[in-house]
Order: sequence, then structure tokens, then C-alpha cells
Amino acid sequence: MITFLFRGLLYLVSAGLGLIAADLLLDGFTIEWDKWWGFVICILIFAILQSVLSPWVGKIANRYAPVLMGGIGIFSTLISLIIVVLLPIGGLRITDLTGWLLGSVIVWLITALGSVLLPLIFLRKKVEAVKAERR
Repeated sequence: MITFLFRGLLYLVSAGLGLIAADLLLDGFTIEWDKWWGFVICILIFAILQSVLSPWVGKIANRYAPVLMGGIGIFSTLISLIIVVLLPIGGLRITDLTGWLLGSVIVWLITALGSVLLPLIFLRKKVEAVKAERR
């Protein structure tokens, strides 16, 4: 259970980092910092949607268009961003096609890298602590 919560927290952090990176790199992708609570809710909803949509989109693509299996992560990121932006909570605005397309790629890439690298960083510290404790 602790591992599940730890991985969930790391996924939330990586999703937040992905959204912030897209905000910094793209003009049409804007985080509304004055509505910080809306941004926090956007991160939570985005992470939940991404977790639910990835397997669902994968099943549909596998059944109807197996060629698209490689783009499942980007496509589910785009769907998650569309839903989060359409919700009336504020916190995130995407205004142009570049923001939608490149924003999806940036958020997907940062989230994927964060999901792999963040656990390694935290687990490395824990492994080193256990090794030092055994000496």
C-alpha cells in the first residue's frame, strides 16, 4: 500500500513538472498562477484521467488500429488535457494548436521521464541508507 501511494505521489509530481515545463516552453499553454488551487486540482484530475485513459485507449487502439499503439501515451495525454481545460476550475489554459499538440508531447515526455527517473532517485537514497546501516 505504501508503494502504491509513493508511486502515486511521484506520478503527481511528474505530471506537475510536465505541465510546468509546457507552460515555460510554449506561449499557447498557460498555467494561471493566480488560481493556484485550480492548478493543483488540474494536476490531480490530469493524473487520475491519465491513469484511467491510458489502458482504455490502449484497448481501443489495439482492437481497431494496432498501428497506433506507439502513440497511446501522447493520445491519452491529449484527451486528459482537453478534459482538464474544459472543466470550469481554472488553473490551465491552452489557446492555440501548437499549445495543444506540442503541449501534449512535452507533458507526456516529462511525465514519462519523471515516472522512470524519480523513483530511481528516491530509491537510490533509500538503498544507500540501508547499505550504510548494515555496515
